[in-house]
Amino acid sequence: MPITLNLRPATPADVPQILQFVRDLATYEREPDAALATEADLLRDGFGETKRFHCIIAEIDSTPAGFALYFYNYSTWRGHAGIYLEDLYVDPQHRGKGIGKALLARVAAIAVAEGCPRYEWAVLDWNQPSIDFYHSLGAVMKSEWKGMQVSGEALIALAAQSNEK
Repeated sequence: MPITLNLRPATPADVPQILQFVRDLATYEREPDAALATEADLLRDGFGETKRFHCIIAEIDSTPAGFALYFYNYSTWRGHAGIYLEDLYVDPQHRGKGIGKALLARVAAIAVAEGCPRYEWAVLDWNQPSIDFYHSLGAVMKSEWKGMQVSGEALIALAAQSNEK
């Protein structure tokens, strides 16, 4: 019996499922304790007054099977907005059915429709199956750029320097 795949924009009612997918992804990425987001955070930032992310839910026969969560960034060099895919996750029982590819393609279609010349995401260096999958879709590894991050106490300390003369 063929499956029915439906991709749709997330709604506030999906927030508990989105949070579960986020936690499942954190576990898969070997950092289960790093997923600190709450339902209130997702409601505020995805469905509140200032929308900070967009989310697509993948359903198989009306059952949530995965999601893609993305937001817009901006390239000063290109003079255009781009899309950054923060999270892509497919439930293990639904992998191998084309859901990940369908989610990636849907976000790519949004990027093209909105004139975004750049669509990017990060992948852990040990996740060779995902790297191979992304390569098969035409993605290239950006080896000359290394991601940087400031968080926690270091972020607070850096912010405090904005008041120094």
